[in-house]
Amino acid sequence: MDDQSYRQRYWSPTARTLTPYVPGEQPGPGRFVKLNTNENPYPPSPRVLEALAGEVQGSLRLYPDPEATLFKSAVADYYGVSVPSVFAGNGSDEVLAHAFCALFKKGRPVLFPDVTYSFYPVYCALYGIDFRTVPLTEEFQIRTADYRGPCGGVIFPNPNAPTGRILPVSEIDHLANRLASENAVLVVDEAYVDFGGTSAIPLTATHQNLLVVQTLSKSRALAGLRAGFAVGHPDLISALERVRNSFNSYPLDRLAIAGGAAALLDRDYFEGVRARIIKSRETLSGELRTMGFEVLPSSANFLFARQPDRPAKEIMAELRRRGILVRHFDHPRISEFLRITVGTDEECTILVRTLREILEGKNWSERDADG
Repeated sequence: MDDQSYRQRYWSPTARTLTPYVPGEQPGPGRFVKLNTNENPYPPSPRVLEALAGEVQGSLRLYPDPEATLFKSAVADYYGVSVPSVFAGNGSDEVLAHAFCALFKKGRPVLFPDVTYSFYPVYCALYGIDFRTVPLTEEFQIRTADYRGPCGGVIFPNPNAPTGRILPVSEIDHLANRLASENAVLVVDEAYVDFGGTSAIPLTATHQNLLVVQTLSKSRALAGLRAGFAVGHPDLISALERVRNSFNSYPLDRLAIAGGAAALLDRDYFEGVRARIIKSRETLSGELRTMGFEVLPSSANFLFARQPDRPAKEIMAELRRRGILVRHFDHPRISEFLRITVGTDEECTILVRTLREILEGKNWSERDADG
């Protein structure tokens, strides 16, 4: 028995074959300008902090509401839907995982883009679901006309990740109509929709096969609280609830329920933060273009860009050496792109200044390029 087999001798066949999702680097506080995991650079609403303080003072000894009624009601009120149309989960990743199990495992392949959120194939491997990737266009756009043929469902982010490109809601409408004739579900992952897109949630009123998933991690600055949700026809929500209650009856703790509801209620704060990030994104995009970067149009809180004269992997390593983290995906078609989170204006200024130094060859060190 070789060393690897020995170490895995108690593992299940599923665990042996999985290739897990790899999140972005999470370094210790204060070491880096952190532009690699699409976190909001601003704090959450003060109303969130008040709600958390209220829970901490006397309720943590009690189990949370397994239905997360307060949180679901806030989602329902915000989007003008019924509470039975809302599902709550421990971040949108858990919501998506339950959707794969509850709605996609039908003996037919699930379709998603060839360049997209890399958790999707992980979920397929975990649940034994066949899948087929559909190439983006040369401009890195999703083309819904390409999603044809028998399938067990379709999923994609809108805006797409890591490209940041947006698909019009009218295209989602047409695709949901077409998939309904095949009894297939369309899941739209709207983790970044608040930064420049239009939500497809209103379409759930007329499409029984459409599930829209969102998170409070990005636009509400609650990545550390883990609160996500889905909106869809109550029949779809019922399937998700069956999976959830077979896995974890308390996916949202008391802090997530209270804080998530408070974040949704403070609309003015949300609008102000969103506007600041969008403005910073457009400024940063312009600065990158002046340095020769090709920057894809973005409706998210990040930019996807490549510099034709320097390998992306080298730029990333040199930025890290100088205290700035960005994300690089060593995958076909996108290996020369960097995904750059939009930070505060001060952080963006530091990034631009450092990139100019790197591209001009100042203090460049081949020996230290790997960190």
